[in-house]
Amino acid sequence: MSEPVLQVTDLAIALPTGGDRPFAVSGVSFAVRRGEIVCLVGESGSGKSVIAHATMGLLPRALAVTAGTIALEGEDIVRASAERLRALRAARMSMIFQEPMTALNPVMRCGDQIDEVLRTHTPLAPAERRAKILDIVREVHLPDPDRVVASYPHQLSGGQRQRIMIAMALVLEPALLIADEPTTALDVTTQAQILKLVRELQAKHGTGVLFITHDFGVVSEIADRVAVLRRGKLVEMGPKDEVLRRPRHPYTKMLIGSVPSMTPHGRPVDASARVILATRGLAKTYGASGFFRRRAAVRAAEDVNLEIRRGQTLGIVGESGSGKSTVARCIVRLVDPSAGEVLLDGEDIAAKPARKLGAMRRRVQIVFQDPFASLNPRMRVADILAEGMRALDRGGTEGERSRRIDALLEQVGLPATAKDRYPHEFSGGQRQRIAIARALAVRPKLIVADEPTSALDVSVQAQIVNLLAGLQAELGIAYLFITHNLGLVEYLAHEVAVMYLGRIVERGPAERVLGSPAHPYTQALLAAVPAVAPGGAALAAARIEGELPSPISPPAGCHFHPRCPQATAACRSAYPQETRIAPDHAVRCHLHG
Repeated sequence: MSEPVLQVTDLAIALPTGGDRPFAVSGVSFAVRRGEIVCLVGESGSGKSVIAHATMGLLPRALAVTAGTIALEGEDIVRASAERLRALRAARMSMIFQEPMTALNPVMRCGDQIDEVLRTHTPLAPAERRAKILDIVREVHLPDPDRVVASYPHQLSGGQRQRIMIAMALVLEPALLIADEPTTALDVTTQAQILKLVRELQAKHGTGVLFITHDFGVVSEIADRVAVLRRGKLVEMGPKDEVLRRPRHPYTKMLIGSVPSMTPHGRPVDASARVILATRGLAKTYGASGFFRRRAAVRAAEDVNLEIRRGQTLGIVGESGSGKSTVARCIVRLVDPSAGEVLLDGEDIAAKPARKLGAMRRRVQIVFQDPFASLNPRMRVADILAEGMRALDRGGTEGERSRRIDALLEQVGLPATAKDRYPHEFSGGQRQRIAIARALAVRPKLIVADEPTSALDVSVQAQIVNLLAGLQAELGIAYLFITHNLGLVEYLAHEVAVMYLGRIVERGPAERVLGSPAHPYTQALLAAVPAVAPGGAALAAARIEGELPSPISPPAGCHFHPRCPQATAACRSAYPQETRIAPDHAVRCHLHG
């Protein structure tokens, strides 16, 4: 075996406050060899990112390495000077961060940001640097390199921005690449493309990769070896197949057991239950009118027809930019629909003026993706929960509201003492429970959950989904559950609607849509889901490549045909009509016309 590119030995990193856990990392040892991918796995707070930042010499001043060594190609990083660390970064070790929009400079063109690495670390002339930049942009499979290098980060999609980060990290062919949750914010097809790209480039350049994640599907897809961290300690390490098939530590078994299964199981819909929400021809076009007129209209949603009954969950899935969140915001009237009806208990609320929406707000509530952004950081939990009751007159007297708050916290699994604390004093999963309690405070009939678990690690995701399922069984609430995590949809949803470029391309019972998908796009989404079990069977459909087309100028005919492996001449000329392939299963595809 080759010599380690990275050797971490008995590493200890102290926390500033001490307390019941004095160390962020304690006694951790592992190695990453050239040409090897080691996945560092664990929940939030386990110490994964702390180890990554210590390796790059980027620890905040409040944290300090108190014991052990971090050796990069035999050189101890812990004792290196700031000047030496600057020389090593990008040249011998590089890092891909979780959120490229935050990591990239928003006021510099992407090509200039890659060029900054070359100007700092090489004596290359401008023409040579330009050629190298275009080469690495092609290598990460970005289309139209000249346009991409001239673009600012906000002009690129999330997947394209992550490819720019990878290009910056690998342009000098470092010995070690650290990838810190690089696919967490990406949809399933973009995630599959990025994982494939990292594998391809790592094999080509012989780079050692330390890949940090909490997703065991990602581990199964990309790892050679796995190291499992819990509260700063390494509890299990071994080859990928050994750890995933025969985990030994109870914590590893718990993490793997928390991954939602992709085995479809039927959740029958009670056809006699009352329809809570229905949309008819719902559409939303941005930029078509108004003072801030765009050069072209963006059709974010078009001809969307949905129906949700009491006690039912409808899951909406699709890539980022498919229109899922636009539909959600139209339904709760955070944005005004451009056309169509939104029927809440049979009443059309699509065109109601804002001043008359009070009664609607009592019946439908929303849980957002990021609870830290959606909860007021300057309000205590009790005030956050009481605010809706006061505004919508559903809480009675102050004493009744106080008792209701205690009951709500108990319902979502939090102690009554939580009401006196602020949002920053809770973990991500606890904050999301508070957001759910706030939605429940006015006793709604429908909750719209817009990516409510995407920012959470796998065990907390399982807790939140189990909580939602339990509340539905107890209270009969209907959910519109928006996500790109198909495993969660399979677990929670009764019915599924698949969106592509603003339109629903397939809808029906979850068991049928996920078990026997009819549309090539649905098949591609399922094929892109990494399986936890190594060697697990994949769908015959090839994974799709390329980016979602722009909604400003969608392709003629079926919008999916440029990426569809089964496209025909008919697909290029006309958009397909909806076809029922079963009484409760519909698809828009010429293959089923």
